[in-house]
Amino acid sequence: MRPVSSGAVDFIDVRETNLAVVLRFIRREAPCSRAEVAAGTGLNKATISNIVAELITRGIVVEVGASEERRIGRPAVMLTLDGRRFTALGLEVNVDYLSAVMVDLAERDVLTWHEPVQAAELGAEGCVVRLADLARRAMGEMARQHREVLGITIAVPGLIGTSDGEVAEAPNLGWHEFPLVDRFREQLDDSSVALSLDNDANLGAVGEYRRGALAHTQNLVYLTGEVGVGGGVIINGALMRGSSGYGGEVGHITLMQDGPLCGCGRRGCFEALVGIGSIIQQAAPDLAGSTAQPLTDLAAKVAEVARRAEAGDPRTTAALVRVGEWLGRGSAILLNLFNPQALILGGYFVTLAPWIMPPARRTLAAHTIAPNLGGCQVALSTLGFTAAARGGASSIIDAIDTARLPLPRSGSAAHR
Repeated sequence: MRPVSSGAVDFIDVRETNLAVVLRFIRREAPCSRAEVAAGTGLNKATISNIVAELITRGIVVEVGASEERRIGRPAVMLTLDGRRFTALGLEVNVDYLSAVMVDLAERDVLTWHEPVQAAELGAEGCVVRLADLARRAMGEMARQHREVLGITIAVPGLIGTSDGEVAEAPNLGWHEFPLVDRFREQLDDSSVALSLDNDANLGAVGEYRRGALAHTQNLVYLTGEVGVGGGVIINGALMRGSSGYGGEVGHITLMQDGPLCGCGRRGCFEALVGIGSIIQQAAPDLAGSTAQPLTDLAAKVAEVARRAEAGDPRTTAALVRVGEWLGRGSAILLNLFNPQALILGGYFVTLAPWIMPPARRTLAAHTIAPNLGGCQVALSTLGFTAAARGGASSIIDAIDTARLPLPRSGSAAHR
């Protein structure tokens, strides 16, 4: 995706930027009239008329009839986003699954797939093959519907640099300095589609911000609840990345000196205390297997932990109380640092919420400096295991809205 120029721009750049400005306004206010778009964007009516006509020709905006509002003169024709032609695809690879979410230009769901896979066993190259196959199947489905995929964003639980398309480190997958975007493009064998890569927690936060139960909360923190524990942080409506793109690695905050070994090689990390691997090891050690081997069948094992807790097994319930207390301690650090309006817990935290959330809330309250959690609402994700993939699809739409990815033109490949 091309960055927006920070220097002088030519006429085409101005035109594309204005198109994006108008599109962004229509997304936010639809259905709306041309006059409302002009008033809301500050562009003159002639410019708006030309831009809207172009957006309609490109299949991005559609007229939806006259306004029902009583007014003098001819009723205004209302505009909204046209979701019939173009889509965006988000993919996620995690320790035990692949996910795909396709949305249209209005971010309405078009396709949602979730497939169990043992990613660590497949290795990086094997995962790319499976991921590219998933993408081709999704794009094939779009082609059958006469739709075009404008871009793909891939979510990975690991350290992702800002622009090189490389996974610097993904300890729970066993990946190191892996050029994922290059390998994926080779497997996909399609040079036309825009590709990008980001951390799963970052994209999970984007998914929550754009489409979650607390959507459009301007300041929120999203915590993944996987083998790895990552944090995505939204500040004033924008994702916090850090200077090199490595921000949000909250799972590797040290909470216990000489504590349990973490996948990163250090001890006592937040992730090592509350990640799903640690939960299974503490609550149901008979399900954990050898510590030298990656955990498999996580969903089934977490379901069994929940079953034992529901049955009142003392070892299981005591372990989940301890996990909840560490979850509260680690989360309090985030509330003290960022003072978010919302803390959203995802992944397997949702499944185990009846047992981990009461101690987590108590400990969180005890360790947060601000009264009443600083006004923070603690909530469980409603997006399930699609949050990161959904955020990936939304990031493509956001790139179009902000002119970092060019708007599709009329006569696109999907309609030739």
